[in-house]
Amino acid sequence: MKELYFRFYGKLNKFLPDDQQKRPFHHIFKGRQSIKDRIETVGIPHTEVELILANNRPVDFSYLVESGDRLAVYPHFHQLDLPDTYRLREPYSRKPEFIADVHLGKLAKYLRRFNFDTIYRNDLEDDEIIKSGVEDERIILTRDHGILMHKQVIYGQFIHYDDPRAQLYEVFNRYDLDKYYNGNESRCTDCNSRLVEIDKQAIIDRLEPKTKKYFERFKICQECDKIYWEGSHYKRMENFFNKIIKYYYNY
Repeated sequence: MKELYFRFYGKLNKFLPDDQQKRPFHHIFKGRQSIKDRIETVGIPHTEVELILANNRPVDFSYLVESGDRLAVYPHFHQLDLPDTYRLREPYSRKPEFIADVHLGKLAKYLRRFNFDTIYRNDLEDDEIIKSGVEDERIILTRDHGILMHKQVIYGQFIHYDDPRAQLYEVFNRYDLDKYYNGNESRCTDCNSRLVEIDKQAIIDRLEPKTKKYFERFKICQECDKIYWEGSHYKRMENFFNKIIKYYYNY
C-alpha cells in the first residue's frame, strides 16, 4: 500500500466529509493510479477541478501518483485566467449551452428565460445526457456524481443547492452568464425554442381582458405556440437577475 497527501480548496470541500475539509489528509492507494482516478475516488468529479499541483508543480489528469506525493487540487477560478500550461481542458469558448438532468427542471426554465439554450426532459436517461454533452459540447448540469465522472465528459457542473434560484447563481458564477444576456431575448420556458415578436391583433382573441388592456408587446413560441408578454413575473425575474449581478460583483 502507498500513501499520498491531498488538500482540496474552495468549493471542492463541499464534496468531502467534515474531517477532510480545508486541511491536508492522507489517502491510501496501490498500483499505478492516475490523479484523475484518485480525485474521483474521494468523491469529486473531474469536471469540478480546474488546477492540480503535484509537489508544487502543475500536472494534468493523466499524472500517475506516487507514494509521498503532496497534491493540491483547486476548483474553477472566476476571477483568475490560468496560463495554458496549467489548464486541464480547453476553455468553453462560446455562449454556454446546457443539458440539465431530471432533478433540475426549474433551473432549466430559469436558464431558458434568460435566453440560454437548455435541453431538459423529465425522462432523460443518463446515457442521453452524456451523449449530448460529448457530441454537442453542451455543459452538463446535474446532481448525479456518476454522470460527471464518465470518462468522456469534458464540460459539466455539479449543482449543490436545492433551491432553483440558488442553483441559477451557481451556474451564473461558474460561467459568467451576465456576459451573454442583453435583457431583450428569451426562449420558451416550456420547450426551449426561440421566441419571436408577434402583432397583438394576431392573438387578440387569445388574451385575457386585463392583458389586452395593459400590454402591447408580445412574443410567441413558434414551436409550441405559447404567448409571452412583459408582465409582473417578467419584471420579478429581471430584478432577480440584477440582484445576482450585484451580488456577484460585490463578492
